[in-house]
Amino acid sequence: MLRGAALRVTRPRVAVLNAVHAHPHADTDSIIGAVRRDLPEVSRQAVYDVLRALTAAGLLRRIEPPGSVARYEARTGDNHHHVVCRSCGLIADVDCAVGAAPCLTASDDHGFAIDEAEVVYRGRCPDCSTAGNS
Repeated sequence: MLRGAALRVTRPRVAVLNAVHAHPHADTDSIIGAVRRDLPEVSRQAVYDVLRALTAAGLLRRIEPPGSVARYEARTGDNHHHVVCRSCGLIADVDCAVGAAPCLTASDDHGFAIDEAEVVYRGRCPDCSTAGNS
Protein backbone atom coordinates (compact mmCIF):
# COMPACT_ATOMS: atom_id res chain seq x y z
CA MET A 1 0.00 0.00 0.00
CA LEU A 2 2.75 2.42 0.93
CA ARG A 3 4.77 1.78 -2.22
CA GLY A 4 1.61 2.07 -4.30
CA ALA A 5 1.12 5.55 -2.83
CA ALA A 6 4.77 6.46 -3.59
CA LEU A 7 5.66 6.47 0.12
CA ARG A 8 8.73 4.89 1.67
CA VAL A 9 8.03 1.83 3.78
CA THR A 10 9.06 2.62 7.35
CA ARG A 11 8.34 0.85 10.61
CA PRO A 12 6.25 3.75 11.98
CA ARG A 13 4.14 3.91 8.80
CA VAL A 14 3.52 0.17 8.83
CA ALA A 15 2.69 0.26 12.55
CA VAL A 16 0.21 3.15 12.09
CA LEU A 17 -1.47 1.43 9.13
CA ASN A 18 -1.77 -1.79 11.14
CA ALA A 19 -3.19 0.09 14.13
CA VAL A 20 -5.84 1.88 12.08
CA HIS A 21 -6.80 -1.32 10.24
CA ALA A 22 -7.13 -3.13 13.59
CA HIS A 23 -9.03 -0.28 15.28
CA PRO A 24 -11.31 1.52 12.82
CA HIS A 25 -12.48 4.96 13.94
CA ALA A 26 -9.71 5.18 16.55
CA ASP A 27 -8.63 8.54 17.90
CA THR A 28 -5.01 9.66 17.82
CA ASP A 29 -4.27 8.67 21.43
CA SER A 30 -5.58 5.14 20.81
CA ILE A 31 -3.49 4.85 17.66
CA ILE A 32 -0.39 6.06 19.52
CA GLY A 33 -1.02 3.44 22.22
CA ALA A 34 -1.41 0.66 19.65
CA VAL A 35 1.70 1.74 17.73
CA ARG A 36 3.77 1.90 20.94
CA ARG A 37 2.93 -1.72 21.71
CA ASP A 38 4.97 -2.61 18.59
CA LEU A 39 7.37 0.36 18.61
CA PRO A 40 7.75 1.63 22.19
CA GLU A 41 10.29 4.28 21.14
CA VAL A 42 8.04 6.05 18.62
CA SER A 43 7.21 9.66 19.49
CA ARG A 44 3.76 11.22 19.49
CA GLN A 45 4.93 13.66 16.83
CA ALA A 46 6.08 10.80 14.59
CA VAL A 47 2.62 9.23 14.77
CA TYR A 48 0.98 12.60 14.02
CA ASP A 49 3.31 13.05 11.04
CA VAL A 50 2.57 9.54 9.74
CA LEU A 51 -1.20 10.04 10.13
CA ARG A 52 -0.94 13.29 8.18
CA ALA A 53 1.16 11.68 5.41
CA LEU A 54 -1.09 8.62 5.10
CA THR A 55 -4.21 10.79 5.01
CA ALA A 56 -2.69 13.07 2.35
CA ALA A 57 -1.76 9.99 0.30
CA GLY A 58 -5.34 8.70 0.51
CA LEU A 59 -4.45 5.59 2.51
CA LEU A 60 -6.38 6.80 5.57
CA ARG A 61 -9.42 8.97 6.07
CA ARG A 62 -9.72 11.46 8.91
CA ILE A 63 -13.24 11.98 10.21
CA GLU A 64 -14.44 14.48 12.79
CA PRO A 65 -17.88 13.53 14.07
CA PRO A 66 -19.57 16.46 15.81
CA GLY A 67 -18.58 16.59 19.47
CA SER A 68 -15.70 14.15 18.98
CA VAL A 69 -11.96 14.35 18.47
CA ALA A 70 -10.55 13.46 15.06
CA ARG A 71 -10.62 9.78 14.23
CA TYR A 72 -9.01 7.72 11.50
CA GLU A 73 -10.12 4.84 9.32
CA ALA A 74 -8.64 2.78 6.52
CA ARG A 75 -11.85 2.62 4.49
CA THR A 76 -11.27 5.30 1.88
CA GLY A 77 -12.51 6.29 -1.54
CA ASP A 78 -16.13 5.24 -1.25
CA ASN A 79 -17.64 8.31 0.46
CA HIS A 80 -19.41 6.21 3.10
CA HIS A 81 -21.01 7.82 6.12
CA HIS A 82 -21.15 7.11 9.86
CA VAL A 83 -23.60 6.44 12.66
CA VAL A 84 -22.59 7.61 16.14
CA CYS A 85 -24.06 6.46 19.45
CA ARG A 86 -25.20 9.40 21.58
CA SER A 87 -24.51 7.44 24.77
CA CYS A 88 -21.18 5.63 24.39
CA GLY A 89 -19.73 7.28 21.27
CA LEU A 90 -19.46 4.05 19.26
CA ILE A 91 -19.02 4.77 15.54
CA ALA A 92 -20.03 2.45 12.72
CA ASP A 93 -19.82 2.76 8.94
CA VAL A 94 -22.96 3.35 6.88
CA ASP A 95 -22.88 2.87 3.13
CA CYS A 96 -24.34 5.56 0.91
CA ALA A 97 -28.10 5.30 0.91
CA VAL A 98 -28.71 6.10 -2.75
CA GLY A 99 -26.74 6.74 -5.91
CA ALA A 100 -23.10 7.38 -6.63
CA ALA A 101 -20.79 9.65 -4.65
CA PRO A 102 -21.38 12.21 -3.35
CA CYS A 103 -24.68 10.43 -2.48
CA LEU A 104 -26.50 13.68 -1.91
CA THR A 105 -27.32 16.49 -4.27
CA ALA A 106 -27.12 19.96 -2.78
CA SER A 107 -30.20 22.10 -3.38
CA ASP A 108 -27.83 24.97 -4.23
CA ASP A 109 -24.18 24.17 -4.91
CA HIS A 110 -23.20 27.88 -5.00
CA GLY A 111 -20.98 27.10 -7.99
CA PHE A 112 -18.90 24.50 -6.16
CA ALA A 113 -17.79 21.33 -7.95
CA ILE A 114 -18.95 19.03 -5.14
CA ASP A 115 -17.13 15.70 -4.95
CA GLU A 116 -17.96 14.51 -1.44
CA ALA A 117 -20.84 14.56 1.02
CA GLU A 118 -20.58 13.71 4.69
CA VAL A 119 -23.55 12.50 6.69
CA VAL A 120 -23.46 11.62 10.38
CA TYR A 121 -26.42 9.71 11.72
CA ARG A 122 -26.92 9.88 15.49
CA GLY A 123 -28.81 7.57 17.79
CA ARG A 124 -28.23 4.91 20.40
CA CYS A 125 -26.36 1.70 19.64
CA PRO A 126 -28.02 -1.66 20.44
CA ASP A 127 -26.11 -2.06 23.73
CA CYS A 128 -27.03 1.42 24.98
CA SER A 129 -30.63 1.04 23.82
CA THR A 130 -30.94 -2.24 25.72
CA ALA A 131 -29.27 -0.78 28.82
CA GLY A 132 -31.67 2.17 28.76
CA ASN A 133 -34.67 -0.14 28.63
CA SER A 134 -33.64 -2.35 31.55
